[in-house]
Amino acid sequence: MTASDPELKKELDATLHARKELGEDYESALVDSFLEKVEQRLEGTVDRRVRRQVAEQQMTVARGTRTPQSESSFGERFGFGIVTMILAIPLSAIGVANAGLSGLFVTWAGIVGVNVVQAARDGGLFPHRRDKSSSSSSSSSDWDD
Repeated sequence: MTASDPELKKELDATLHARKELGEDYESALVDSFLEKVEQRLEGTVDRRVRRQVAEQQMTVARGTRTPQSESSFGERFGFGIVTMILAIPLSAIGVANAGLSGLFVTWAGIVGVNVVQAARDGGLFPHRRDKSSSSSSSSSDWDD
């Protein structure tokens, strides 16, 4: 539906013409009828757009390409960080009990390393360094340099 939709303009003209003929007594019913037609047109337009987007996403998934929406989300990275922090407590205790302060440093180096690797996976840490071949199949250029 465009701003100058000819069918909608005809409906408006017909509604205004009917108002002139019927008078102000029927104005409320005529306006309600016209607004209902506008609402139906909007719902149809939104429905078509949603179906088109769903079809595009299904094609993207079927082709095996990744979209920015399919990248690992912030929630996944945050959850991974929380889990590693919870596991850091017993791992730190084990490192200190077995090797003292150097065991603690090795333990935390491993924890930080695992988190950095997970963040760097799928371009989460450096999104501007993505592989150009994966972004070339997508029509969006937001992820390119």
